[in-house]
Order: sequence, then structure tokens, then C-alpha cells
Amino acid sequence: MNGSDNPFLAPSLESLYGGADRLAARTSALGLAKVSGRSVPLTIAQLAVEHSSADTPVRVVADIGCGRGTSSQVLVERLCPSRLTAVDASRAMVATARERVGTTSGSKTDFVQADFHHLPLKAGTYDLVSAAFCLYHSARPSQVLAEFARVLDRRGVVILVTKSADSYRELDSLVVSAGLDPDALHRESLYAAAHSGNIASLAAGAFDVLHVEHEEHCFRFTDLAHVAAYVATNPKYHLPPGLSGDAEAISEALRLRLPDVPVAASSVVTYVVARPPGARR
Repeated sequence: MNGSDNPFLAPSLESLYGGADRLAARTSALGLAKVSGRSVPLTIAQLAVEHSSADTPVRVVADIGCGRGTSSQVLVERLCPSRLTAVDASRAMVATARERVGTTSGSKTDFVQADFHHLPLKAGTYDLVSAAFCLYHSARPSQVLAEFARVLDRRGVVILVTKSADSYRELDSLVVSAGLDPDALHRESLYAAAHSGNIASLAAGAFDVLHVEHEEHCFRFTDLAHVAAYVATNPKYHLPPGLSGDAEAISEALRLRLPDVPVAASSVVTYVVARPPGARR
């Protein structure tokens, strides 16, 4: 698989994010399996506080690639900014985030559908730019980072979050062992464009990197039906006709070939905190 075949780099991500259900199903399957690793939205909020100062409080926040609004909601609740702008390329995700975050908080919230290569945001405006699990959707992540630098206040910080390129590789092995996708282990990672191994160097092209942190997240899928609930939502797999997207059918196919026992998997989540070059704090 080359970059042009990576579904995370498709010109349109509507097949992945055209509706909230698929992402919700994937998030739910992973959430139920997770046995270790901090909450990513809470960690972003904590890092934002740690790397701000009394004379540069986090007042204006941009949550790029906001998805269903989980991080946006936590940033509003924990940081109490005067304004938060949530941005996503998917109309469905923006609508879901708006519904989740609502307008009852003390923060002014804006929801914008936009391509993060060309943000319709005013330069030098934001004290915090947060981008969790979205940079790997770009074949040109340096261009996206240049946009983040453009909209960030000179004393602000950017927090980038991504996953390791080998995330959930144990599930790839399982799918191969079952004969459902013999090439899964050799196919390019969904996170190839921006992963734990290169995110800090990518950030260093546009920012001064302040902090890099890697944390292993561990998962225990209770049985093959639980595995199938995740596999059905993962665009990486090339499954036989009739199985794609059908968790029940995938579960049945797995049980025909493998023992129905718990399955362990892991992923490294990486946080990078950076600021504009030469900024003083």
C-alpha cells in the first residue's frame, strides 16, 4: 500500500466520517477494551495548563479535527476559555460536536467545517491550538503545521497528539491468522503520515518543541465479537465480500478459525507541546 491507497489520506473522508455512527462504534469498541492509559482530552487540558503562565492564560482555543467534540467539551470544562473554535473537515462531525458541547457553558463556542490545510481563522489569535488524532489525515502535515503556527498567538502553545505506526498490530496479526486479510501486516499503517516516531521532528519544522511524551495504552478485547466490533470500523482491512463493515459476520468468520478468547492489543499515544520559534514565556 502506498500513500495514495491509505484511506486516512483519501481526498474525501466522507466514507470514514460522513456520519457519526462509524467513529462512535470504533471509539466505543476501543473504550470498552482499554485497561490502561490516561484520558487523552484530560491530558491535553493538563498539558495546556502546565505550559501556560499567569501572564499568558489560555483564553482562546482552537480544537482542530474536533471529531465528535469529546476534546472540545473537556477543554471548555477544564480551561474555561472565553472562546473555543472547533474545526473539522466533516459536516457530520461538526454537527455532532455542536450538539455535544452545546452553548450552555460560559465559553463562546464556534463550530467550523474546514480543511485544516487552509484554516478560515484569523492569524495570531489563539492561545492554544489542540490537534488530536488528525494530523495523519494529511499527506502534507508540514503545511498543516504552518497553518497552526499562523493562527497561534506568539506566546501560545500547540498540542499535537498522535499514535504509533504499529498501533493495534496484534489485531492485524489476528486478522491474518484467521485468513481474512493475509496482507494486513504488510499494509501501510493508517498513521503513516504523522506517528509517534516522526511527530516531534515534524513539529520542529514550524515550532520550538517544549515537551514530548509517549504513553502506552493497553487494551483487552473480551472475545472475538468484541474484536469484530473494532475490525468492522477499521478502513485498513481488506476483508472478503460480505464481511466488510458487518461486525456480526466478521465475528462468525473469526470464530470459525480461531479460539474465542480475550485478545490483548496496544498503542503508543504521543503528545507534543510546542510554541512559536523564539517566543518568550
